[in-house]
Amino acid sequence: MAAGLWQGGAASGSAGFSAASPASEAGEAAEPGAAPVLARARPVRLTIPAIDVDVADLVALDVDTTGTLEAPEDTDRVGWYESGPWPGQAGPAVLGAHVDSLSGPAVFFRLRELAPGDEVTVGRADGSEAVFHVYEVREYDKDAFPTERVYGSTGNRAELRLVTCGGEFERGSGSYTGNVVVYAKLEPPV
Repeated sequence: MAAGLWQGGAASGSAGFSAASPASEAGEAAEPGAAPVLARARPVRLTIPAIDVDVADLVALDVDTTGTLEAPEDTDRVGWYESGPWPGQAGPAVLGAHVDSLSGPAVFFRLRELAPGDEVTVGRADGSEAVFHVYEVREYDKDAFPTERVYGSTGNRAELRLVTCGGEFERGSGSYTGNVVVYAKLEPPV
């Protein structure tokens, strides 16, 4: 299995991240009808009831020298792209995890089964929860990975991207040919 979750473009600040605008300060609505964005807080738990995911102790991820998002070392852990928006902040927060390992399914094995409307909750170190709802699930070839769509601006909306490997497994390279990406948006608190 490849160490990175995707290849084909830098995920660093050059991929479209910019400073938060005044409308994206915590507690303010990003746009009419959108959920207010949340203050920065470390993500500590991920729950996705539709696919039986409940993982604590999320790990910070970065990109390697090729611009590929690193995957967590432990196949049962989920990581978040620490250099981008954190879950609940304006922009696309990106979480990644393995689909499987040599010993069997990993934490994001069933990620492709998610459907629009499914709930994804990120527990945060400040005790709050950021609740997102899936609006799209896509699979891409690694050589056509939509870097800008995944990591680029969402305006002032707080969104979430869940990324894992997909496509066919190539034994020769030890990696998958594609990626599964789940797109979700922050919902207003009830």
